[in-house]
Amino acid sequence: MNNEIKFKNLEELYKRILPALKSKVKELNNKGYTYIHEEDVWNYLRTYKWLNSSFLDLGTMVNDCFNINDKELNNFVLKELNKYHREYKQEG
Repeated sequence: MNNEIKFKNLEELYKRILPALKSKVKELNNKGYTYIHEEDVWNYLRTYKWLNSSFLDLGTMVNDCFNINDKELNNFVLKELNKYHREYKQEG
């Protein structure tokens, strides 16, 4: 019996792990990273964690989401913000 979950496209996979992404963003917001969005976490993982991975399962991907190094993610997001001239407000 094959219990493997298959996704038709990246959008479908994104929607499936969106609750984990939202939870991570909420955690980051509580730590003061109020400018990081779900898409930022997703793009970081796709770029740095999953790019050369094969046979990823949903549990591993959700686990990766919760175990991101916050400082590395922050650096990625700030670099992306500068690249696209997206502005953010930082308190303090």
